Amino acid sequence: MSVERLRVDLAGRAYDIVVGAGVLARAGEEIAALKRRRVFIVSDDHVARRHLATLTSSLDRAGVTHEAAILPPGEASKSFGVLEQLTGQMLDANVERGDLVVALGGGVIGDLAGFAAGIVKRGLDYIQMPTTLLAQVDSSVGGKTAIDVPQGKNLIGLFHQPCLVLADTAVLDTLPAREMKAGFAEVLKYGLIGDKAFAEWVAGNAPAILTTSGPERTKAILTSCRMKARVVEADEREAGQRALLNLGHTFAHAIEACAGYSGKVLHGEAVAAGCCLAFDLSARLGLCAGEDAARVRQWFAAAGLATSLKDLPELGTTEDDFVELMRQDKKAQGGKLVLILARGIGQAFVARDVDEGAIRSLLHDALAPSGDTHKRS
Repeated sequence: MSVERLRVDLAGRAYDIVVGAGVLARAGEEIAALKRRRVFIVSDDHVARRHLATLTSSLDRAGVTHEAAILPPGEASKSFGVLEQLTGQMLDANVERGDLVVALGGGVIGDLAGFAAGIVKRGLDYIQMPTTLLAQVDSSVGGKTAIDVPQGKNLIGLFHQPCLVLADTAVLDTLPAREMKAGFAEVLKYGLIGDKAFAEWVAGNAPAILTTSGPERTKAILTSCRMKARVVEADEREAGQRALLNLGHTFAHAIEACAGYSGKVLHGEAVAAGCCLAFDLSARLGLCAGEDAARVRQWFAAAGLATSLKDLPELGTTEDDFVELMRQDKKAQGGKLVLILARGIGQAFVARDVDEGAIRSLLHDALAPSGDTHKRS
């Protein structure tokens, strides 16, 4: 089995990202090497049915004891109610500070388990074992953990770095096509932020990344993780450069809130539409060429992803409500929106002085009924 290890070099909290096919089957060895002999696994129904036995067999072989909490799948589980349920199960299992929490699942499980690990007994170490493409390239790395509330997505949480990330590329073969496409949006996002050549490579290799467990998919995951690791090292708590990783996310989080975190719109689907909106706004403001915005839309569309709000299920929202949801974004300062915009593909930057009128004009057109092409001046 060929695996690669990347290092996230944080002072006092450095950890490895291990990427490769079959990594899950050797998880017990990795955990034993950390001198841990007891873990508490957090997973969901769907993932547990497919992959929990592989993990527990590996733990058994390594002499690591284990208990598990199996939660309902889906974004709706990132709630106070499920967090209370999970922390109660952890305490009932008498988890100790020397034990490890293991997040086996996609971004929802990673966020929930990481948050619970950060608050139970004032902090437990945890491992991310991401089972979706989106989680492998994005949410499992960097230590952001949170739950959703009616006011917005990921507004209650904390920074809590994992002590290890184990990304088994083979488990992606069991993912539905829709989930793979959602993860692809985050891969392409990395190129749009800071590497035009990578963005072009990702767009050109979309079929192989989405459908084949081969070198293209592995390269996409490793490159994304490497890019995120370098950003996190430079700006762990998103005081500056790390905000660039949120390209499209201010729009995307508002989209998910409008959809009620119901699964009607997956995070990656919202990110695709959000990135297109960010490039459209950049073009309207004269920051980048219209051809760049059109190219970005073409790339997402070719992968079967949304490129506008009209491509998504009916959101049932108004321009005013959408803007208010955007104000809940964690980057907002002094009541003003802070967006990630672009001067071109691979040239994202933090924009702190965007005219709200331009944002409203963009949303007015994006939310207008089909056939109504009138634009505000």
